[in-house]
Amino acid sequence: RTAIGPRNPPWHGGDERSDRTAMKTVSLGAPRSSTVKFRMPTRDNLVPIRVDIEVDGQRYRDAFTWNPRDPDSEVITFAKRTAKELKLPATFVPQILQSIQGQLAEFRSYEGQEMQVKEKIMPLKIDLRVNNTTIRDQFLWDIGNLESDPEEFARTLCDDLNITDPEVGPAIAVCIREQLYEIASQTVSAMREAKMSKKRRAPEFASNSKAMNNAVDMFKYFGSKGSVIRKRKEWYLYEPVVDVVPKEEAAVVDAKEQLK
Repeated sequence: RTAIGPRNPPWHGGDERSDRTAMKTVSLGAPRSSTVKFRMPTRDNLVPIRVDIEVDGQRYRDAFTWNPRDPDSEVITFAKRTAKELKLPATFVPQILQSIQGQLAEFRSYEGQEMQVKEKIMPLKIDLRVNNTTIRDQFLWDIGNLESDPEEFARTLCDDLNITDPEVGPAIAVCIREQLYEIASQTVSAMREAKMSKKRRAPEFASNSKAMNNAVDMFKYFGSKGSVIRKRKEWYLYEPVVDVVPKEEAAVVDAKEQLK
């Protein structure tokens, strides 16, 4: 089985998705920034985990979130339960365990270090195929909002688009978290480099990553008082595309991906 999306996903409530065509005016003061200890820039400090393992011609793929505060024994339990439920050979257990623990170790290596938090919006993009559902979308996200909730956003998006496959929402949330995680880790690196070079002022989310280069300062983007109404010629850029293909066609695509 090829699994995309969390097993027993930890759903949480949060902010609702904004109407794409809403017309309103925002008034922004000067952008404020602060320094906090590293964490996911979301309400819940959940780490995006992606596993892709192939052993003796069998492949297991999955994507889910994990609480970094959970004991390591939970990872062992998860790996064993997953192999049992999916009828995978026992050789998958240490591979799954190593993959998850490695990603958690990388996340924990940033903990305790400083990162800068500032009002800043950036376009996030999703381009996913989950089972026989394909979804492409992009939207603006305030990466300085530590109360944002990718899980609630994904759940509301699926409701808006009448997506009934229960695995699509978790896959969207993981995709969002992966992009936010990259931004947060790049911020830590920027702060560290600034201290090492003894600069008196740390760069603001400086990064060579594609995601970071797409970031837009809210104050610069809207001005002190501006409209967030999108131009008509830009509407198509923010219109989600959902396609549900026949199961037979999806099976063919899965088979091709297995050969890659």
